[in-house]
Amino acid sequence: MPKKLNILFASSEVEPFAKTGGLADVSGSLPKEIRKLNGDIRIFLPHYSTIDSAKYNIKDLPNSEFEIQIGSNKIKGKIKLTSLNVNGKQLTVYFIHNENYFDRGGLYVNPLNNFDYEDNFERFVFFSRGVLEATKIIGWQPDIIHTNDWQTGLIPLYLKTLYGNDPFFANTKTVFTIHNLAYQGIFEKSEFSKTGLPWDVFRIDGIEFYDRINLMKAGIIYSDAITTVSKNYAKEICSSVEFGYGLEGVLAERKSNLFGILNGVDYSVWSPLNDDFIPQKYSGRNIGKKIVNKKALLEKYGLPFNENIPVIGMISRLADQKGLDLIEAASDELLRLDLQLVFLGAGDEKYQLFLERIKERNPEKVGVHIGFSNELAHLIEAGSDMFLMPSRYEPCGLNQMYSLKYGTAPIVRATGGLEDSIEQYNSETKLGTGFKFYDYDKNELSKTVRFALEVFSDKKSWLQIMKNGMKQDFSWKVSAKKYMELYKSLIPE
Repeated sequence: MPKKLNILFASSEVEPFAKTGGLADVSGSLPKEIRKLNGDIRIFLPHYSTIDSAKYNIKDLPNSEFEIQIGSNKIKGKIKLTSLNVNGKQLTVYFIHNENYFDRGGLYVNPLNNFDYEDNFERFVFFSRGVLEATKIIGWQPDIIHTNDWQTGLIPLYLKTLYGNDPFFANTKTVFTIHNLAYQGIFEKSEFSKTGLPWDVFRIDGIEFYDRINLMKAGIIYSDAITTVSKNYAKEICSSVEFGYGLEGVLAERKSNLFGILNGVDYSVWSPLNDDFIPQKYSGRNIGKKIVNKKALLEKYGLPFNENIPVIGMISRLADQKGLDLIEAASDELLRLDLQLVFLGAGDEKYQLFLERIKERNPEKVGVHIGFSNELAHLIEAGSDMFLMPSRYEPCGLNQMYSLKYGTAPIVRATGGLEDSIEQYNSETKLGTGFKFYDYDKNELSKTVRFALEVFSDKKSWLQIMKNGMKQDFSWKVSAKKYMELYKSLIPE
């Protein structure tokens, strides 16, 4: 019988405990699927004061105090823990506790001024070292340490330097997942002494990046395997400055150790068959009931209902990366078409103002909600006919996969995970799940929307594209098996 793998999963945010974005969704879902596959996986994250310890039954682990040297200071920490029930199996979650570093209103950004915390480098040096010290305290030797994004990028480096001769980690291998290469954890060289690392790692083939420290680069160079969240994004980040953000050369050198594994979807949350946030549940068998959600959505946004006019939804951070500049450039032409647009999101003020402006000028065509609402997000997925994601780049994207399950045809720019997960609809064969364009160009966006509207006008074809999408399986079960295969490939027989 093959040995059960011990897998340590380190992340700076994990759903349902702490979340700012998609990293938390992945970190909350993937370990559960790994646990179902009988891997002994345990999650480690910081103990932020924003986490409701009573709600999640988080307790102190007795005799778990440790001390870490950060520069000239010795910083104390301790371990807290809870467990999640996964199909009758326990998934243990450990929290690295230090009030000075993690007793704050935000995870990385001060909500009072919207600036990054000045000591973020020190906070995640402490977390990275704390994970390794905690593992020794609980006496649980990991075969694999799976780290995620820059906040945990130092862990593979520590294992090859400060802990390089520690017999406890002699057989431990590391996997580093890049969720979004644009955020690299770049800090001033003057902070380096806080790491306790030898200066010989601060070089061009180490963690030095234009005379600064790059924690994403640390994870890429020193881990045994690197993954990113779609096959296409794995190719893109090696190929150009546009996607590689200055690390494309480093990634190209490690190409043989770089794997693209598409993120999954938690269908217990994102499925119209069991969605408690929508007024009418439905499936591929009674797809006509979807229209009830369309009516509810338009009512919510104060827009008139006409079943023959398609509603295009968008849930997004309002930023250049998400294609808001493209929408703005194409807006005059789009709003001349027979359609309605509903937006949910927050972000750059210029785009918030732009959306409010087009809503004011087109009160029967445009609905806007600035901010975020989980309930409204579910209603947009269920009530829209199409879902818009014209991203400049998109490592994976989840909303396009949610949309497929809801019979809401995605309109996407074919980049990263959007290219991997959406198949272009073909009017002749009736195959395909959505609509794609390649050039980041307003005319290409407009042309693709016009084609989608043309298909929508043919009810039989539209029913087919909805059913095609709803049959797709992007569950975590598929992705988790690929991660397990990768873990096993790193462990010698």
